Amino acid sequence: MPDIGSTLREARMRARIDISEIEAETKIRAKYLRALENEEWDLLPGPTYVKSFLRTYADALGLDGKLLVEEYKLRFERLSDVELQPISPVSSRRDARRPPREGVPRGAIVAVVVVLLVGALYLLGIKAGNQNSNQGASTTGTKTTTTTTTTAPAARHKKSTKATPPAPKKQVATLRIMPTGPVYVCLKAAGGRTLVNGVILQAGSVQPTYRSSRFRLTLGNGEARMVVNGKARSVPAVGGAINYEVTTSGRRTLPASQAPKCA
Repeated sequence: MPDIGSTLREARMRARIDISEIEAETKIRAKYLRALENEEWDLLPGPTYVKSFLRTYADALGLDGKLLVEEYKLRFERLSDVELQPISPVSSRRDARRPPREGVPRGAIVAVVVVLLVGALYLLGIKAGNQNSNQGASTTGTKTTTTTTTTAPAARHKKSTKATPPAPKKQVATLRIMPTGPVYVCLKAAGGRTLVNGVILQAGSVQPTYRSSRFRLTLGNGEARMVVNGKARSVPAVGGAINYEVTTSGRRTLPASQAPKCA
């Protein structure tokens, strides 16, 4: 597999994307992006940041970020000093340093156990005699009351265990348009909300990232690139207009009859 830095640099140059555009999109400082392309790992804050920045940069270029992270771990990530320490029988050395315990005569232990058993039997006999003398006609009423009082809390506990199902999360798609030349743009969000009302965008102009459950887009020509749900997508070099629908699952081409209408 080619070097990680070369793979990132070549993908960015093929897409004609400046390092400043990637910085604005990923929120990663340009010096860290250049360090990734040059494989200058020591210039980054640490291995955890290297893997996070590498995955984010690769996804922005439409590459397999997970594959590049695995390649970095295989080539450059090393085991920590703790993991490299040999396993030693610590417990056996501790046992060797521990002084031997003084033995307790077995006869003394048996004598203590016998005394405790005799005392426990004596106390149980006294307690049983007191319970038999106080037992009377109130036994039935006590049992009925106990049954009644224990049933109600159990029923209340059973009702309280019903869990409320969580509300489903609303899915949102993201879209950003990056003009590479003068291009007419008409962009509408879900519900017909107008985001770009038939404006000609110039090359290099920085556009925001829009969020909606669905977009409908018309480009006057192929002088633009798109970032759909965080992934870079090219636009075919066509002479006329091209229409798209963008959702959380990606983008698809629309016929002219379904194109958005701008002023």
